[in-house]
Amino acid sequence: MLAWEVTRPGPIETGPIEAVTREIPEPGPEEVLVRVRACGVCRTDLHVAEGDLVPHLPRVTPGHEIVGEVVRQGHRFAPGDRVGVAWLRHTCGMCAYCRRGAENLCPSSLYTGWDADGGYAEYAVAPEAYVYALPGDRPDIEVAPLLCAGIIGYRALRRSALPPGGSLGIWGFGGSAHLAVQIALAEGARVHVFTRAKAARELALRLGADTAQDSFDPTPEPLDSAIIFAPAGELVPAALRRLDRGGTLAIAGIHLTDVPVLDYQADLFQERQLCSVTSNTRADGEEFLRLAGRLGLKVAVTPYALDRADQALADLAGDRVNGAAVLVPGLDDPSAPPRSTPTTG
Repeated sequence: MLAWEVTRPGPIETGPIEAVTREIPEPGPEEVLVRVRACGVCRTDLHVAEGDLVPHLPRVTPGHEIVGEVVRQGHRFAPGDRVGVAWLRHTCGMCAYCRRGAENLCPSSLYTGWDADGGYAEYAVAPEAYVYALPGDRPDIEVAPLLCAGIIGYRALRRSALPPGGSLGIWGFGGSAHLAVQIALAEGARVHVFTRAKAARELALRLGADTAQDSFDPTPEPLDSAIIFAPAGELVPAALRRLDRGGTLAIAGIHLTDVPVLDYQADLFQERQLCSVTSNTRADGEEFLRLAGRLGLKVAVTPYALDRADQALADLAGDRVNGAAVLVPGLDDPSAPPRSTPTTG
């Protein structure tokens, strides 16, 4: 099968990932083999490729927004079932965090595309206890971004403590943000988007945001809540200073550049709060997927053939992706050389 590996982590322009031919993986106990039908391209994949997150597995295959079809079943799924494989891959189930329902904080947690091979490939294996059933007829390419961008955006929104009918500021407007904003709007919030990309500002307005401005522009009103999706620490003081008294800022990324020194009076006083978002629980994922189906969230996608995963990451790094990039095995691409179709043997 075709798969991509992180061979030498570094800036994306140095070619840190490489397309290789591998044997189709064999599922272990309590795992399922999945034929990948679509895999979203997440900024976390870029962090792994560039070495911001040091790969935990040498030559790891990135990708953790996988929509696929079960090839070999375990106990929960039958061959042909459509399933989703997401970021959270394993927790111990025994630690204090797992016992209290905070499995996302488990010290023994493992992650798809970081600790184990992910979905930048034609096949993947995953522990079936962490695989989501995906009913419905929404196209695979639209479902893939829901499996991380959507779930993490949803958790970030809840962590931001947005009050009913409140005002929300969003910094960065990619895969996660464009889904979170739709939930906030559906719940009656006023939403103000701050991003340097003109196309992203236009998308925000089409989705219903009240305003869309450049990253450091003033907000039209004090914010009750804010979320930073961009991995830029310099945005933290800017967002905090736009919060109203008692407001909360949630930082949604797994990686953030250094945060400048904060001024207590200007940035934090009057009970402004700053919190992080660490992965998600399976309950978060199940709750969000139900909500996404009920609300009919619009998913803006840019498809790429699997052969062009390196280009998709480069476009993501350069803010050239509007919405979410999604890799599709078998997608016609005139620039890609022909290759044979693997079988499961």
